[in-house]
Amino acid sequence: MIEQWLLDLLVCPKCKGELTHETEPEALVCPRCRLRYEVRENIPVLLIDEAKPLA
Repeated sequence: MIEQWLLDLLVCPKCKGELTHETEPEALVCPRCRLRYEVRENIPVLLIDEAKPLA
């Protein structure tokens, strides 16, 4: 689980907007860009090329 202080600092790499944290499966979501960034071993993968579009 990502610590809250880190979640407060992270922004979407594409639009610099706020990210929301989902727990199952763990991911960070940008509602503005409609992208989901995977979290692997408690490390957010904030690469635009690896983001998945929301369904």
